[in-house]
Amino acid sequence: MYCSKCGALNPDDARLCSACGQVLVPVGQAPGGPAMGSRVSGWAIAALVLGILSPFTCMLTMLPAVIAGIVALVKIGNSDGRLKGLGMAIAGMVLPVALLPMMAVGMGIMMPALARARQLAFRMTCGQNLVGLGKTMAIYANDNNGRFPTPSKWCDLLVEQNQAAPAMFRCRGAAEGPSNYAMNKFAEGLGPDAPANMVLLFETYPGWNQAGGAEILTVDNHNGDGCNVLFVDGHAGFIKPEFLRQLQWTSSEPPGYRPPPESLEHIRPR
Repeated sequence: MYCSKCGALNPDDARLCSACGQVLVPVGQAPGGPAMGSRVSGWAIAALVLGILSPFTCMLTMLPAVIAGIVALVKIGNSDGRLKGLGMAIAGMVLPVALLPMMAVGMGIMMPALARARQLAFRMTCGQNLVGLGKTMAIYANDNNGRFPTPSKWCDLLVEQNQAAPAMFRCRGAAEGPSNYAMNKFAEGLGPDAPANMVLLFETYPGWNQAGGAEILTVDNHNGDGCNVLFVDGHAGFIKPEFLRQLQWTSSEPPGYRPPPESLEHIRPR
């Protein structure tokens, strides 16, 4: 290394000129500053980008960000000022670690909300299934002297005579089974002229051609929040447990509970 003052040749690692005592500066570098033309380390940039992306990738880029940051620190330290980006490398390493607790808290808040939204979606789909089955039963009654299918074989009759789709018999929130619905046994021999508020179909445990009354009704398909019920007039409603006793099961008893029209879970046939 040549001295810029006296021109004397010095060893490359010398700090002072052996001839005149002048502070030696590498070629292209100003005293006390980084090398002229120094560039940002690509590893530092990668570390920062990966660190920023980590919250959006469920922390999949966290480890690559830390590795890239470490590599960047080593390369910057060994570059004699030719590389910069120390702050970017450190930020890329620290950012995902700092965001990890926040991500955990966020997931703890979001997961119950997502589970609730999922259950609400299952509830609505289940109610729409019942409305679809109600339309099929009305068509059956129209073709069979105004009478609903026989309760003991109502599923078979709807599939054979009206080609009801298998998916219509399944509630997505329930256990696996061919059907999660039962027909009101007291609707035998009746048709669309029965009381509008009378129960026609309701949720039950998995099976096929199930028929009965309140004794086989279940709220387990929707975490105990209630169950969907189809009424004779073709509308369905999600009934909460405290109102189940108000349902009308026979044509002779007084009108029973009917979901309020303003309810978001109140589903009518179209």
